[in-house]
Amino acid sequence: MWWSCDNRVLVEPRRGRSELPLPSKAIIIIMPEDFEAFTSLVSCIYLRNIFLSRVYKCEDNEGICVVGPLLGAPQAVMLTEKLVALGVREFIALGWCGSLQDHVAIGDVVLPEGALSEEGTSRHYFSDIEVSSPLLPSDFSFLTEELKARDLRFHRGRVWTTDAPYRETIGKVLFYQNKGILAVDMETSAFFSVTRFRGVAFGILLMVSDGLGGLKWKAGMKSVEFLRTRKIILEALRDLVHQRR
Repeated sequence: MWWSCDNRVLVEPRRGRSELPLPSKAIIIIMPEDFEAFTSLVSCIYLRNIFLSRVYKCEDNEGICVVGPLLGAPQAVMLTEKLVALGVREFIALGWCGSLQDHVAIGDVVLPEGALSEEGTSRHYFSDIEVSSPLLPSDFSFLTEELKARDLRFHRGRVWTTDAPYRETIGKVLFYQNKGILAVDMETSAFFSVTRFRGVAFGILLMVSDGLGGLKWKAGMKSVEFLRTRKIILEALRDLVHQRR
């Protein structure tokens, strides 16, 4: 492409002179209802807004900040870039996803190990359509072990990230099903791209809130299974904040 000869950027993410550094670890809560629920479980101090998201510092653990909510790949990347510039080096994110496979049920948890990008932000970092998981944060194994002990079903594999949830067509679902893709969301590939590019650790848990595997949308956000999973994960994140100091 004609612009590829000079990849120097004109606007770098940076910490402003009046901006205080943030803790080295961040918990990103994507969905607004989860963010409100989690910040009510832990003692937090509001610090500031970054773009459309709020940043809190945990009083119980000054090494962790809580950030959210957000929507989609562009906001996920802009937010992460700024958080890295402010000193964050390890991220754990929590979001929702829609199942593409019959064995991935509403209320299960998907731990993405790779993501196929059908969003427009990742390609500005890497040209590959598929992005593998970056280095996992130190607390991620602790968290997943906690969730296993609470008898949650996990699936590890790849997800499909899209900018257009209202264009999840039958053809696309069948295509990604046949490739073994577990679920669809709106942020994972973008998170993977920016954190790999910046060389920081990142892990994400996706709660299965709905299903597309039967080629008919099945909503499960208010189901007993989903609400149980949501409660368990938020409590496990709370315990992580309290136990890891």
